[in-house]
Formats: sequence, C-alpha cells, structure tokens
Amino acid sequence: MDSSLQSSTSSIGNPARCRRTCKIIVIGDAGVGKTCLTHRFCTGQFPTRTEATIGVDFREKLLDLEGEKIKVQLWDTAGQERFRKSMVQHYYRNVHGIVFVFDVTNPTSFCNLPMWMDECCQHSLGLDIPRALVCNKADLVTSTTASVLIDQARHLAEVHGMSFYITSAKGRKGDLVDSIFLALALRLKSQRRESVNEVVLQCRSESFNIPAKVIRAQETKKKWTCIC
Repeated sequence: MDSSLQSSTSSIGNPARCRRTCKIIVIGDAGVGKTCLTHRFCTGQFPTRTEATIGVDFREKLLDLEGEKIKVQLWDTAGQERFRKSMVQHYYRNVHGIVFVFDVTNPTSFCNLPMWMDECCQHSLGLDIPRALVCNKADLVTSTTASVLIDQARHLAEVHGMSFYITSAKGRKGDLVDSIFLALALRLKSQRRESVNEVVLQCRSESFNIPAKVIRAQETKKKWTCIC
C-alpha cells in the first residue's frame, strides 16, 4: 500500500499553497479512550460526553511543522465488530500512520492488541508504516498489577518497533497526547524527505550513466579509426 503523504492544493488566494495530508488510524477495543484521545488532540479539551463510535469518527487538525503545512486526519473506528464491518475496507485505505490504544485498567484490551495488529497485516499495512502504542487512562491506575501490564506493553512496543506512550486524555495537560500524533507527523514528514532525496540521487546517477549502446559505438569507432 502506498504510504506516501498525499498533497492537496488550496484554491484560496493567488499563490496556491500546497498541504500534505497525513491519515492516521486509531485502533483498539471499545471503551479504551480512542475518541477521547483524538478529541483532546484536535480541540485541546476532554469531551464532556462520549458515546460508542458507530462506524468511523473522523477529525482533523492543521499543523505547521518546520514551515510546512500538514493536515493530520485522525480516523477513529468503532471497537465493536457489529459497528465496523461496513466501513473496514475504507478505513484501512491509504493509511500513513497507526496508533494502537489499550486501557491500562482493562487487561483484556491489551491481550486483544495482537488481533488488531493482525487485522492491519490482513489489509496490507506493512511494517514500514510508523506505529505507536498508547497505554491510556493512566490517571485511573490504583493497583500494582498495572505496572506489570505497562512493562509487557513496553516490551511489545520494542519488539514491533513502535513508539510507546503512557498517557491520559483526561489529564490536566494534553502535552503527552499531542506528542503522540506530532511525533508520527514529524516521522512521516522525515520519511517523505528521505524518499524524495533517494529519487533525486537515483535520477542523478542514472543521468551520468552512459548507455551500453553508446559505449559499444565509441569502442567500435576507436577500433576502426586510422592512426597513421
């Protein structure tokens, strides 16, 4: 699946400004706080009331990263199978980043992470797509058993090359929530710059390569040139 950032052009103003669109999907069991995380990042506030997501909940935020405008689209899918069957194909199309979320107070939501990871593989989302693992609802931790679950989650993230975050969408500061999506956007921006540089270098190397037909023609010409 093509994971390159898509570009869009604004029709407002004389010089059209180019924006990059970054699609990030947020995955996890129902009730782990996916909607609250995306709402906190896009609005800066914790939602006063939330209901079970039916199908897909879509939000976006325009970022200015190192002088470049990047539109971050957050796709929050329903964690319950009966709400997501009709949308799943569209949900996994043209994905640039993935955020897996589990509830630190609900061990089952952590145990189901491999299922969500397998679903990504089934929809051709390769390991080249940046991923993050979020341990949510850290403000509700009251038992020592949670520390064991956090250690297991950190190990899972290391094994699969994912960034790991411990946060709460309900916390006083949304800095950690912001850092999840900002880090992914910066990583995607960096990946795109590297891919562009590779293409440029490839084009340059190819432009300096003399075709084999030309080389053979030059050698033949030298062979039959009179040296008297």
